[in-house]
Amino acid sequence: MTGQLSIAEILGLAASVSLLSGWRLYLCVLATGLAMHFDLLPLPEHLAALKVLASPWVMGAAGLAAVVEFLADKIAWLDSAWDTLHTVIRPLGGALLALAVIDPADPATQAIAFILGGGASLLAHGGKASARAAVNTSPEPFSNMAVSTAEDILTGGLLVLAYAYPVVAGGVALMLLALTIWLLLLARKVLKRLFAGGRPVP
Repeated sequence: MTGQLSIAEILGLAASVSLLSGWRLYLCVLATGLAMHFDLLPLPEHLAALKVLASPWVMGAAGLAAVVEFLADKIAWLDSAWDTLHTVIRPLGGALLALAVIDPADPATQAIAFILGGGASLLAHGGKASARAAVNTSPEPFSNMAVSTAEDILTGGLLVLAYAYPVVAGGVALMLLALTIWLLLLARKVLKRLFAGGRPVP
C-alpha cells in the first residue's frame, strides 16, 4: 500500500478495521503491527500514527491478549463471559483504530471516524456475541470450536485483504456489515425459538 489513498479508500479501510475489531480486536492490532514491523505494510505519511502498533511492547501485549482470546473463545461458557467483558473494550478499540487511519489534520473527520468506528465495532461485536450465544447453547463443544476457528481465519484473511488492497476495503466493510446484520437476525430467531420451547417463531 503505497502513495496517497483516496477518501473512499481511507473510509473503507477505517470501516473494515473497525468492524473486524468487533470480532477480534487483539488480532487486528497484532496483525497490523507485525505487517508494519516486517515492512509488509508500508504506510502513507498520513497513516504514520498506526506505526505505534509496531512497537514490541504493543505487539507483545496484543499477542498475549490474542492468545488468551483464542483459547477463551473455544470454551462456550468462557466465550460468553469474554464477550460480555469486551462489550466496552472492542468498540473503544475499534474507534481508536479508525481514528488512527484518518488524517489527523482534519479534526472534524477524526471525530466522525471515532464515533462511527466505535459504532461499527459495537455492531459487529453485538452480531458476533449474539450468534455465539446461540451456538453456545449446544451441549457439544465442537460447533463452538468450529465457529470460533472460522472467525479467526475470516478475521485474519479480511484484515490482510483490506490492508493489501485498500480499493476493496469498502467492499469488505459492506460485506462485514451485511454479515453482522444477518448474524443478529439469525441469533434473534434461534434464541426466540429456544426460549419459546421449540414452538414456531413468527
